[in-house]
Amino acid sequence: MATYVILSQVSPEAFVNPKAFRDLAKAVADKLERECPGVTWKDSYALMGRFDVIDIVESDDPRQVRRASMIIRSIGRSRTETLPATPWHEFLERI
Repeated sequence: MATYVILSQVSPEAFVNPKAFRDLAKAVADKLERECPGVTWKDSYALMGRFDVIDIVESDDPRQVRRASMIIRSIGRSRTETLPATPWHEFLERI
C-alpha cells in the first residue's frame, strides 16, 4: 500500500466554539468511513503552525485518497495538501 500525508488548515469560519470542532471532526470521520473504504487511517496529529492537522493514510487507490481530501475540504471546511510519502529506508534503498 502507498502512504500519503494529508495536511489540513481549518478555515476560521468552520466553527465558532472550539468545542464544536469535535462535532465537525466526527462528521468528517463518519463520511470518510462510508465513502472511502479503500483508505486506511494510520494516524492523525494536531499541529501548531501553518497546518492544523496531519493525517497519515495508506491506500492502493489514489482516487480514494483524492476523494478523502475533497471530503476534508468540503465537510471539514479546510484547505488540504496531499503528498505521497515513501518510508525513509525504502527511499535510501532505491537511490
